[in-house]
Amino acid sequence: MDNLEFETLTSAEFREYRQTHKEKNYLLIDVRQTSEYEQGHIPGAKFMPLTQVETRLYTLPSDQDLIFYCANGGRSQWAASLAGEGEVSTKTVYHLMGGMQAWEGKTLSGYPKVKIFDKDQTLEKLLVTAMDLEKGAWRFYQYAIGKFDDDPIRAILDKVSIAEKAHATLIYRIWKKLQHNPPPFDRIYQSLEGEILEGGHDFEETCRHLDAVRKHGCADVIDLALTIEYSAFELYRTMAEGSENSEAQSTFLSIAQAEKAHMRALTRALDQCPEH
Repeated sequence: MDNLEFETLTSAEFREYRQTHKEKNYLLIDVRQTSEYEQGHIPGAKFMPLTQVETRLYTLPSDQDLIFYCANGGRSQWAASLAGEGEVSTKTVYHLMGGMQAWEGKTLSGYPKVKIFDKDQTLEKLLVTAMDLEKGAWRFYQYAIGKFDDDPIRAILDKVSIAEKAHATLIYRIWKKLQHNPPPFDRIYQSLEGEILEGGHDFEETCRHLDAVRKHGCADVIDLALTIEYSAFELYRTMAEGSENSEAQSTFLSIAQAEKAHMRALTRALDQCPEH
């Protein structure tokens, strides 16, 4: 599905954009933490940490393109979504794909997505796939929790993990109505492999990505989690639009809204990240 709130720029496209646009026609916004900004930023960038973006949205100019960036892309994607959804600017809102990592020519931010759904899937199979994706997200957050035993962000990771399993139960309630003699949820959930997360991220690859960014600090981990949650938000919006079953559509929209709540909670958790 095409994103309705904002457009995406690669680092190469942004370099070309800067050559073809006057600075007065756009505002570049760095949504990282203070220490990240002070260690280096793209020249001309306005500093507005993600934790302040939602409350300061309408201080941004309405007559300029708005271009958000962060470390890896997760935080800026959410910031751009907020600005686009809020119709802050009459111009175009952009998200810099890959963030500062991509701008500096590093490749850490990129990891592959896989195709999730076959457009010819029945509703029954689609629901099973959705439950499996929730299992994958739950497995990832369980893995992440194990890496942060004494870290303040453990609490939010735990809450998001619990929510992923709750989403699976909501989907199960629709699925079981399509079955003659459905097995209990716990049996179904246990049988799911959970090898793919919402949004199409491979579980093993995402765990390796977490291990790679964890050494950079708490903010980069939240950046990754925001990428996952935003992908899930888009996935469930798409599923709702494509479903002809009103109950399934309502459930998918509810989960999409829950993913937005997760992103807000993860954003608040940034304040608990130590500054270096």
